[in-house]
Amino acid sequence: MTFDPGQLGQSKADLAETLRTMRKRASRTQVWLALRCNISQTKLSNIETGRITPGLVDVELILRALEAPPELMAEVSALARLANTEWQGKRSSWRRGLEKRQAELAGLEGEATTLRYFLPAMVTGLLATPEYIKASLGHSPVETSRTIARKLERQAILYEITKRFTFVLTEQAVRWAVVSRAAMSVQIDRLVSLSRLPNVRIGVVPIGTVVGRGPLNTFTIYDQRLVTVETFTGRMVFQDARDIAEHLEVFAIYERHAQFGEGARALLTEWADTCRP
Repeated sequence: MTFDPGQLGQSKADLAETLRTMRKRASRTQVWLALRCNISQTKLSNIETGRITPGLVDVELILRALEAPPELMAEVSALARLANTEWQGKRSSWRRGLEKRQAELAGLEGEATTLRYFLPAMVTGLLATPEYIKASLGHSPVETSRTIARKLERQAILYEITKRFTFVLTEQAVRWAVVSRAAMSVQIDRLVSLSRLPNVRIGVVPIGTVVGRGPLNTFTIYDQRLVTVETFTGRMVFQDARDIAEHLEVFAIYERHAQFGEGARALLTEWADTCRP
């Protein structure tokens, strides 16, 4: 099934209708199917009415219980994957107001305990200086002063010791000249400072490090329940366990190749020195 952002909203309703229709065509009751899948009838009813979105495991259990042919299993599984994916376009964010996006991110960060950030292209807002944040929003067609303020407010969460943050940045992400050279030295110095927080790990992957997998996207993993992936035109939100597991695997690859602690700070200091007047 080809990915189309416009499909995502409809896919949840389509999945519910498809599963309900398949059960009825098989002449099975909700009670029978719920027992076969080891789920409650209430949950199955909510799945069939679209009140909740089932994960791929639940969908596979239902399809197997209904003895769906392989072709139909593949089609419905693809639909389930779409239903567990959300598309948030940038134009929509601009219309709603960028500060609302900051409130959503603050909510995700507040709920999570372990947060992982893979940054192949730029420094994320939690680690950024005010000047860097302002420059990174320069392409936005809407007013950004409140967004900048909200981004800076969000940085307070780094000091909550009940949370664990791991940031993995490529050398390009650290050194990409979003602001002037002098301002870049301040930005990189900030990374050095934040890396000393007891609950914050900042790792860097120097250019020349041999890594078999290319750094395609910026992404964030919230515990083991949700992943956000950034693109030029928006972001995707994955909640399916298989998508989350794959992003955890990719993150682990780069984490193993990154330098942390004093090794990272030595590199960061060297890069900052090249930017100083």
